[in-house]
Amino acid sequence: MEKGQISDIFEKPISVVNIGLQSMALSVRDQGIKVIDLEWKPPIDGVPFLFTTKDGIDIDEANEIVIQKIKQARPTLIGMGLAKDVIPNFHDHLFLHAGPPITWDRMCGPLRGNVMGALIYEGMANDEKDAEKIASSGDLEYAPCHHYQSVGPMAGVISPGLPVFIIENKTFGNLAFCSMNEGLGKVLRYGGMGPEVYERLKWMKSVLYPTLKRALDSLPNGLDIKALIAQALHMGDDGHNRNRAGTSLFLRVLLPSLARTNQDNETLAQVVEFIDKNDHFFLNITMPAGKAALDPTDSVKGSSIVTTMTRNGTDFGIRLASMPKRWFTAPAPFVEGLYFPGFGPEDANPDIGDSTVTETAGYGGFAMAAAPAITKFVGGTPQDAIDSTLEMYEITASEHEGFTIPVLNFRGTPLGIDVRKVMQTGILPKINTGIAHKQPGIGGIGAGITRAPMKVFIDAFEALRELS
Repeated sequence: MEKGQISDIFEKPISVVNIGLQSMALSVRDQGIKVIDLEWKPPIDGVPFLFTTKDGIDIDEANEIVIQKIKQARPTLIGMGLAKDVIPNFHDHLFLHAGPPITWDRMCGPLRGNVMGALIYEGMANDEKDAEKIASSGDLEYAPCHHYQSVGPMAGVISPGLPVFIIENKTFGNLAFCSMNEGLGKVLRYGGMGPEVYERLKWMKSVLYPTLKRALDSLPNGLDIKALIAQALHMGDDGHNRNRAGTSLFLRVLLPSLARTNQDNETLAQVVEFIDKNDHFFLNITMPAGKAALDPTDSVKGSSIVTTMTRNGTDFGIRLASMPKRWFTAPAPFVEGLYFPGFGPEDANPDIGDSTVTETAGYGGFAMAAAPAITKFVGGTPQDAIDSTLEMYEITASEHEGFTIPVLNFRGTPLGIDVRKVMQTGILPKINTGIAHKQPGIGGIGAGITRAPMKVFIDAFEALRELS
C-alpha cells in the first residue's frame, strides 16, 4: 500500500493501539497514522485462573464487595491532633514507619535518618550520635503506619508529638491519619537532618498546625476530600506526585475559615505562603483519604484484591483484602527517573514510602493519564502517562466512577489490583514516586517511575491458591 491508503479507507482520522512489540507498528507509523503502544506480555505458562475458594466462595463476588466498599467511601478531613493524642494505642516510645514491618538493623539510610531526626525533634536525643544510640537500643517500638490506621510518605515516621491530619470515612466511620507535608529536598520524611529541618518542623507544630486546626474545627462537616481529589484529576493532578491543583483547591476552600479563626494577619500570611509554595502539601491528605477508603475492606473472605501496597526502602510489601494480617514481601526496587542537580542513580535508595496507597485506592500512578505534565517531574512523555493508565486497566477489577480522566473521555480510573490478573498478564503495578538519598541526613534527590516486584504477587497468588 502507498502512503495514505489506510486512512483513505475511513472517513475520519484513525488511531491504532499496538499491543506488544513497538516494531509491529512501524509500517503503520510510516503512513502517518497515530499509534498508541500498550505494553503486553502473554499469559504466564501454568498459571490457572482461580474462580472459587476451597470452601466455595466466589472470588469475583468477593472482589465486588471490596470494590463497592472502596467506591462508597467518603473520606472527609475532620480535624488535626498530635499523634499520641489521636491515633489509637499510641504511646511515648512508639515510632511508626512506612512499609511492612522492619527492625532497626535492616532499616535503610533514609528511614534511619527519619527516626534519628524525629528523636531530636521530640527532644528525646541531643544530637545525631545520641539519636542513633537510642534508636538502636531496643527501647523504642517500631511498627508500620498501616498497623495504626496511618500512612507516612517516604520514610514515613510518625513520632508521638507530630501533628497529624484526621480523615474520617463518613460511610463506614473509620479514621485514618497522616503527618503534614514539609516540602521537597532536605526534609525529615526523606531522612534529612539538620537545624533547618528541625526549625521547620517546630514552626509547623507551633504555627501551622494550630492555625489549620482552628480552621478545620470551625467546619461542622469537615472537608470532602473525595470531591477535591476528583476535581484535581480534572485539573491535571494524579493525586500522588502531582498535587498542584489539589493543594490550590485545598487552600481555596479552607481560606475563609483560616481568615475567620486567625487573630494575626502575619501568621495567616505565613501559613498561606507555606502551603502555596509547597505543591505536594495535598499529598499528605490524599494518602490518608486512600487509607480510609481501603481499610473497611479488611477480612473480605476469598478476595484477590490488593488493599495494601507499600515499601520501607528495604522491602516492598502487599496485603490482600482476604488476608489483612499477612504481609507478602520482596526487596524494594530502584526507581528510574530524574535527579536534582548534583545527584544520580548511584546516590539513590530503593523505593520507599506509603504513598502507593494512592495507586491502591485508584488514583496516583494509575491516573497518570490525567496528569501529563507529571512527566516533567518523573521523566517520560505525556503519551507515556496515558499509556501507563491504559496498561493498569489490564490488572484491575473495576473502574472508579468517582475519579474520572478527561483525556480518556472521562473513563473511571483503574481500581482494585487483582493478584490473579497480575499473574495472568505479567503486568506489574506502575508507581510514580520520589527518590531519597541512600545515606541518612541528606533527603530527597529526585523522582521517577518504578514497578512493584513480581515476587510479592507470586507469593500472594500461591497463598490464595491454597484457599482455592
